Amino acid sequence: MPSSRRTEALVTRRALLGTGAAGALGGGLALMALQAWAAQDADAETLLRHGGVVAVFRHALAPGTFDPPGFRFGDCSTQRNLNDEGRAQARRIGEWFQERQLQPHKVLSSPWCRCIDSAALAFGAPQVWAALGSPLGYPETTGAAHLRELRQALVAASARSGQFEVWFTHMFVQSDLASDSTRSGEALIVRAHRNAGPQVLAKLSIAV
Repeated sequence: MPSSRRTEALVTRRALLGTGAAGALGGGLALMALQAWAAQDADAETLLRHGGVVAVFRHALAPGTFDPPGFRFGDCSTQRNLNDEGRAQARRIGEWFQERQLQPHKVLSSPWCRCIDSAALAFGAPQVWAALGSPLGYPETTGAAHLRELRQALVAASARSGQFEVWFTHMFVQSDLASDSTRSGEALIVRAHRNAGPQVLAKLSIAV
């Protein structure tokens, strides 16, 4: 289902619930929204199973917006971290893949603790890759050199039929790479070809 239609369905549902619309109509639209989410998940599973894609996850829930003053790489106490809900969300991501016997070829993570922890709780210790984070830490930006690395790696991963990769990163990286983003703990299923930019094929949202 295209993202515009999915968004329209969800917005309509929220509006009806907020205004106390008729129960039957609201319930019907809520069911349609849930069915849309299920269809997205089914599409994502099919794509992952076929391979030649990357699941670009935004890290699991870590309340707040930016890292605190004094942020330092390698020191999680100075960073914004996952809360209990975020840790449960990350574990559920791993369970979803295990239940479907979907095994990533690679699991890569931004150097930020909230991304590393999301990946580790879902799949075990990831390979940390600087390109999935900001080269400066703040302001949050991907940087031209990192963006080139990401695009080249995505093209390489897209050429591997029967295999897929999982990347844990940030909303700004999702947006810079694929011109789209997700909520915390959700993924873009992305493919790219040498002569074309990244294409978002589906979104994956796993209920806790």
